[in-house]
Amino acid sequence: MLYGLGSILPRVLNFLLVPLHTINMFSKAEYGVITKLFAFVAVINIVYMFGMETAFFRFATKAHADIKRIFNLTQSVVIGISALLSIVFIVFAQSIATAVGIPHHPEFIVWLTLIMLIDALVAIPFARLRLEKKALHFASIKILNVLLLIGLNYYFLKIAYDGSIGVGYVILANLLANALFIFVFIKTLVSWRPAWDKSLSPQIFAYAYPVMLTGVAGMINEMFSRTMLDWWLPDGYYDNQTKAEAMGVFGACYKFAVFMNLGIQAFRYAAEPFFFSTASDKNSSALFAKINHFFIIACCIVLLAVSINLDVLKYFIGKEFWSGLEIVPILLLAYLFLGVYYNLSVWFKLSDKTYYGTIITLIGVVVTVAGNYFLIPLAGFMGSSIAAFLCYFVMTVCCFAWGQRFYPIPYHVRSGLVYITLSFALVYVINAIVIENTLLALCFHTAILLIFIGIVYKVEKAYLLQST
Repeated sequence: MLYGLGSILPRVLNFLLVPLHTINMFSKAEYGVITKLFAFVAVINIVYMFGMETAFFRFATKAHADIKRIFNLTQSVVIGISALLSIVFIVFAQSIATAVGIPHHPEFIVWLTLIMLIDALVAIPFARLRLEKKALHFASIKILNVLLLIGLNYYFLKIAYDGSIGVGYVILANLLANALFIFVFIKTLVSWRPAWDKSLSPQIFAYAYPVMLTGVAGMINEMFSRTMLDWWLPDGYYDNQTKAEAMGVFGACYKFAVFMNLGIQAFRYAAEPFFFSTASDKNSSALFAKINHFFIIACCIVLLAVSINLDVLKYFIGKEFWSGLEIVPILLLAYLFLGVYYNLSVWFKLSDKTYYGTIITLIGVVVTVAGNYFLIPLAGFMGSSIAAFLCYFVMTVCCFAWGQRFYPIPYHVRSGLVYITLSFALVYVINAIVIENTLLALCFHTAILLIFIGIVYKVEKAYLLQST
């Protein structure tokens, strides 16, 4: 719950920026620029960190491990790679800005580079907090960062706004808010000492680089589907809407998937060190299966809660962005399977077969690219959303099939699929019932959700309370 507080609350607060950005502030085309730039940042960030967070957990939890030494070894890699990449991006900022369509703002590239550098510098310190079970400290820092981010956005966009900077204020606010991390972790960063172990460092690299490649491929799946609209959406597909505007609409509506993604992220923060620390227990396989079962149920509740209440949630974005809301249930379903994939992926992390993660995610990239290529011209926003679902579904199936071969875990496949199918079908059944009065609609949808939760609890109560 503390990790949820540190992940869910900041993301919910961050979601409050969506109305600030989309209601009477940025046009659809301008919001498309933000969507594109942060899509690139999300992918490059993975390279900056080079899979060292997961490697830190793996090697720091081994018997007789020297945590301080593992910290220095992994932090050395992150600092070396991120510093080198940052120098390259800053030197070629003008060329990069021209390539991504903002030739008059090379400073945006510099600011984004500094954001990625700071994120990389504090990645292992944050991982160390998780390993040491300092969840409250972790949560406090994350929440303070987002509160500062919201305050800076409001100040720049509503008080000190200059049209010549425009969407750059969103980037600048992120940079200044992230600078807080440097002050918070200054003692940890100063205590770091460059380190290289001729025996251990190659092992860490061999473990980490497939994780990095998996992360890059996964982030391409997640983020680049938003930019593929700019490539493959036919001109004039949407009436009175350019491709840049369509990407802005898609990016704004994609934000609603945060309600699923934030739960998955919070779960991962707590689960990753937990899986590593309990893997040697004799009942770990049954416990992992039970965790995944209730994880699916929780995600189904989120899927239902968000999808049947879009008639209320839509007011968090500008009216000109409402045309893309139909994609939200599909995206929530896609993220549900991504969460299941993260759960299933424990087998190749615990068995040191991380290269399987790379293979699976590359398969996902192929599905993403092919799906978007064929479906965007046919269905626009919806085609890209379906491609995201197909990607994560295929990745989940591949991960399960290989995992049962190398690291068998008795997952409850049939019941999981029943819950997913039932909740997704219920979304469309309930949304087919049109209630004009918003308050009555909210009450009706809340009643449906509570009935669903009550039935699930009655069915699962015995298994929930059963010791594993």
